[in-house]
Order: sequence, then structure tokens, then C-alpha cells
Amino acid sequence: MRHVVAWWDKHQIPLYLAAIVAGALAGPAAPQAAPALEHAINPVLALLLFATFLAVPLVEVGRAFRDVRFLGTVLVANFVIVPALAYGLSRFVADDRGLLLGVLLVLLTPCIDYVIVFTGLAGGARARLLAAAPLLMLVQMMMLPVYLLAFAGSDVLAVVEITPFLEAFGVLIAAPLAAAASVQPIARRHRAGRIVEEVMAGAMVPLMMATLAVVIGSQIAAVGSQALALVRVVPLYAAFVVLAVAVGRLAGRTARLDAPGTRAVMFSVATRNSLVVLPLALALPSALDIAPLAVVTQTMVELVAMVVLVRLVPRLARDPRATGREEAATLQAGR
Repeated sequence: MRHVVAWWDKHQIPLYLAAIVAGALAGPAAPQAAPALEHAINPVLALLLFATFLAVPLVEVGRAFRDVRFLGTVLVANFVIVPALAYGLSRFVADDRGLLLGVLLVLLTPCIDYVIVFTGLAGGARARLLAAAPLLMLVQMMMLPVYLLAFAGSDVLAVVEITPFLEAFGVLIAAPLAAAASVQPIARRHRAGRIVEEVMAGAMVPLMMATLAVVIGSQIAAVGSQALALVRVVPLYAAFVVLAVAVGRLAGRTARLDAPGTRAVMFSVATRNSLVVLPLALALPSALDIAPLAVVTQTMVELVAMVVLVRLVPRLARDPRATGREEAATLQAGR
């Protein structure tokens, strides 16, 4: 079993791409399965986050919560700089109310769930980002109505509910975190706890693949039915990722964060809360029924981008000590 785990850990990026392709093929091939796949998103994602939280010693989270510089950088980047990006990009679809709301809902809300997984895969400070998750959730709940009022008009506030935010936080953050906090002390004393830790650590790659496949598979058919309208938002989402990564890198350097901290900021700024805001978009009136599809389209663009960023971000935010070792090795090889 260890050889299997080592193999898929080594080949995780191609496996993630394969999961995305599998979901994209399965959705149109079996559209009747879309509702079941959609209902599977939260349970699979909760398991993935349980495995992630279990791998992070909670004492590290406690220390990370006192890292004021990191928390301040994440908050300023997400709620001062990113809204300006979201507003500028949303102007390209301002003529379509549904697309405008979908774009704003998803770009104005930073991710609090699987961003922690991708941050860890890229060698980022996942414990610090986990510590920031409650603050990110609280601030986006408070600021989203403010930004929607400013960017889309006062009439949108009447059709946006806050309940999905609370439900998502409970299911995707609070419950997996509480479960991990319960297992970690047991693992220090009993073999059963250590077995749970080992099994969940080994299951990280399959769980991520399952998450990617069910998200794409559950939504691809609906998105395809509105492809001509939704094609307008694809370049906007791609541009957002590029700009957000640059903003995160600059913010990390300006705050003089270390390489893991800068990587975490880059992922936090680039990754959006699409799975949480999707219920908000689905609750909109039928006249705006393209809004949830605009949110799902962002999810698809983002998942592909995250697979790329897992490899790219460590190169953009290198550890100076590692860079020094690489340079020394190059010089030694030259001799």
C-alpha cells in the first residue's frame, strides 16, 4: 500500500488533470447523474479537508493565529486590492445582469476550503491560512453586501441570502476541524488514532481527484447548455488568476513574508469561494439563472489554474535558502 501511496503522491498533478478530464467527459455522457454528483460535493470536500486538517498540528494553527503580519496581508490583499480587480473585470459583462452578479459573487469572496489543500501541495503556509479562514469568512460575509451595493446596485441586496455562508462554514470548516482536533490527541496515545492519520494522509490524492471529478461532472452539462453566453467570462476568470497571483506575490514581498507565507497569500488571493457562493447564486430569481452557471464556470477555470499553480507558485516565491543551495550545486557541477 505504501508503494501505491508513494506513486500517486509523485504523480499527483497528472492524476488531478485526469480527474478533471474524467469529470468533463462523465457529465455530458450521464447528465442524469448530475444531481447525485452535486450532492456528493460537500461530503467529499469535507473528507478532503478533514484529511488536510489532520495533517496540520493544531498547535501550529494557534501560533499562526498570532501572526498579525500574515493575517493583515491576506485581509488587505483580499478585501482592498481584489475588489478593485473584480470591479474592473466585471465591467466587461455589466450589460448582462446575471453574468455581472455571478462574476461579482465569486470574485469578491476568497476561498476558505480547498485553497488550504493546494497551498500545502505548493509548500505554502497552510497552518497560517487555516488560522485565517474564520477571519476570511467573517469579513466576506460583512463586506459582500457592501461591494454588491457599490458595484451592482441596491436592488441586488434583496435577493442575496447569507445562510449558505453559515452552512458552508459549519460543514466544510468547523466539522472537519473539530474531527481532526479529536483524532490528533488520540493518535498520540493509541494506535487506532495513528491508523486514522495514516489512512487519511494516504487518501489525500484520491480525495482531491474525487473532489475535482464530482465538481466538474455535476456542472459541466449545465454550463455547456449556455456555452455561448458563458464564453464571455472565461477570459475574465483567466485574467483574474494571473493578476491575483501577481498581487499575492507583491503583497507577500511588501510585507516581507517568508516563502511559505508568500505562497499562501498568492493562493488565497487567486482562489475564490465558488462552492460556498454557488447556493447564493442558485437562490437568485429565475431571470438571473445564468448567474450560478457563471459561478460554476469560474470553478472550472480555477481548478485547472490551481493544478498549474501548484507547480508554478513555488518557482515564483522561492525560499532564499533553497535558491542558495541550488546555486551552490550549479557552481559545484560546473567545476
